[in-house]
Amino acid sequence: MSDADAQDDHGFTRRRLLRTAAVAGAGTALAWSTPAGTALAASPGSAASPASAAAQVDRTGWLAHPGRPVQPRFRWWWPDGLVDPREIRREVDQIADAGFGGVEIAAVTHSLDDKTVLHVAENGWGTPVWTARVEAALDQAAKRGITIDLTAGPSWPTAVPSITADSEAAVKELAHGSVQVAGGATYTGPVPAPLVAAASGVTRQQLVLVQAARVDTANSTRKETGLSFSSVRDLTGQVADGSISWTAPPDGEWVLIAYWLRGSGQTPESGPHTSPTAYVVDHFSEAGAQAVIDFWEAHILTAPVRRLLKKAGGALFEDSLEIETAALQWTPGLPAAFEKHCGYALEPYLPAVILSKSNQVFAFDAALTRQVRHDFWETVSRLFDDHHVAVLKKWAHSLGLKLRMQPYGLQTDAIATASILDIPEGESLGFKNLDDYRCLAGGRDMAGRTILSCESGAYTGGAYNTTWQKFLTTMGGAYAAGVNQTVVHGFSYATTPGVKWPGYAAFTPYHGKVGYGESWGPRQPTWQHVPDISGYLSRIHQVLQSGTARADVAVFRQTGYTATGIGASWFTASGVPLGWTHQFISAPLLELPGAKVSGGRLAPQGPAYKALFIEGDFFSGSACTLQVRDAERLLDFTKAGLPIVMLGAWDTATVPGLPADGENERLQTVIGELLTQPRVRRVSGQGPRPPARCPQGRGILNKTTPPKPPKNI
Repeated sequence: MSDADAQDDHGFTRRRLLRTAAVAGAGTALAWSTPAGTALAASPGSAASPASAAAQVDRTGWLAHPGRPVQPRFRWWWPDGLVDPREIRREVDQIADAGFGGVEIAAVTHSLDDKTVLHVAENGWGTPVWTARVEAALDQAAKRGITIDLTAGPSWPTAVPSITADSEAAVKELAHGSVQVAGGATYTGPVPAPLVAAASGVTRQQLVLVQAARVDTANSTRKETGLSFSSVRDLTGQVADGSISWTAPPDGEWVLIAYWLRGSGQTPESGPHTSPTAYVVDHFSEAGAQAVIDFWEAHILTAPVRRLLKKAGGALFEDSLEIETAALQWTPGLPAAFEKHCGYALEPYLPAVILSKSNQVFAFDAALTRQVRHDFWETVSRLFDDHHVAVLKKWAHSLGLKLRMQPYGLQTDAIATASILDIPEGESLGFKNLDDYRCLAGGRDMAGRTILSCESGAYTGGAYNTTWQKFLTTMGGAYAAGVNQTVVHGFSYATTPGVKWPGYAAFTPYHGKVGYGESWGPRQPTWQHVPDISGYLSRIHQVLQSGTARADVAVFRQTGYTATGIGASWFTASGVPLGWTHQFISAPLLELPGAKVSGGRLAPQGPAYKALFIEGDFFSGSACTLQVRDAERLLDFTKAGLPIVMLGAWDTATVPGLPADGENERLQTVIGELLTQPRVRRVSGQGPRPPARCPQGRGILNKTTPPKPPKNI
């Protein structure tokens, strides 16, 4: 945070407050046990000791005794509903006594080789037994002043047992089949069946389109068959009774492609958790979100649970978007949404976006392929935000809950989604570096929200060997990158049938090996010291959730992925060691109410960025791309006083998606004017260059070689 000398509401500067927090981290426990208003004596003529300074600053006990809302939380692993109400209450007490402010109840049964012991028909997620156990947890939490978070479905991704794999609300995929046809030859036979068989539980599939296209080896890549876009033709009208007869033109080799819509049949992780089986919901349609709401309203939200959620409810939680399919993620409304958003029909371009086992199959020329794929995933991102996130958030609020989510895992704009969520969350296991957190922090701060949460301390093979020292070392970097809430991974329920000493551990054994993360709790040898850890974390949270988070530089991302490990040229490698701070923002954030410039700062009431940095899109071959509307916003920003640094060949920039007539020309006109502005600096990415000073702010921008983007996200 910058502006560290600004006073907060308690009458002392943020810099002094941060120094006080550092004292806390050094282990000066005496300062935190000093009664409010009491200062420790210093020797005559000597400077006050750090502990004495801390005690005088913390006269109100604000830092010595942080309240429940800022205390760390536990991910509390249950073997579904196979838990005892008395043990639940006992564990709530153990967690509260250890200085934790809340828990997230999660159904995690990876360590159980024999899932029959769960008797999910009786004890599964969402059953009356499970709901009664949740009621007991909420009741005890209310008594102890802590809060309970609940997952939207059993395990992850979000699923409910009230739908089948074929239901409208179930997660969908678009599968394809193809056959080669020589020039001048006639294909007569069944429409090509999907290359990938349907998953278990899927009983229906619908043919939605049949196309033919000429093979163009000039457009082929190592993994993709090149096609000529101008040759694509719709043959759906020639299908009769599931068969087709078609003669290919004589010029070259052709491919006949059929597209099939069906449920993907995905079920939540480490099931079964329910009877009947729960299927993952469609995350891109309101039908999917409504299925979640309808199940909760009918089966979980009893009168006592509703009442207790108002007292002890924290957040509705959804884990990362591990929506897995052997084909292409899909929703029936996607073509219409695509045409409305992008201004052209998706169907002729489908070969360029279809997937098989996570791999692209066909490609047009490189530029067209990149543009269409950009437009496709941008549309998917909008559908996810509008039909899933926004709908669940509104409903959660009606229950007195917030919505906490890990908004990544697909090729969607996680930065934009973070700005919508009440509490965006990252994770120490899946995030590859601190810039992954900075993506979510940019969305949080531009939207004026407070919390960036982290699923913390999950290490591969970490069960029964993770130390708090390792945990705190991991989290130190996350806090520096914007995290200010810690959800510890995790606290296991005491036991299950057949489990031996030291008790149930949700992730160990895992496929016969040591699993993920420590199983914290009273049977863990260091538990007696945990209040010291929780107190330390609480003081960090207290400081980091107070005031307003600031950052020096906003790094603009044309594609707002996170959990990629992709950093920012200059700033990550050289800016951070020089003392610069940065976050990432994406295009939708430019439309937020706080996206204004005053006093040379972007979002002056929020992160108050001193400069904006733009480079080529790492996820599209580092191409210099901008939407016209975004370029116009940047022009307005710099005319209002914001310094902008642009890395790359921006005088030849193009729009990221398929351009409308004249759109690239309009973009280049706007960028041409942008580059003439006195507060804009353009630097080349070619060859060695002397350091370039940022037009405003402190520090030197040193050129570094940008990392290569991953081939697949």
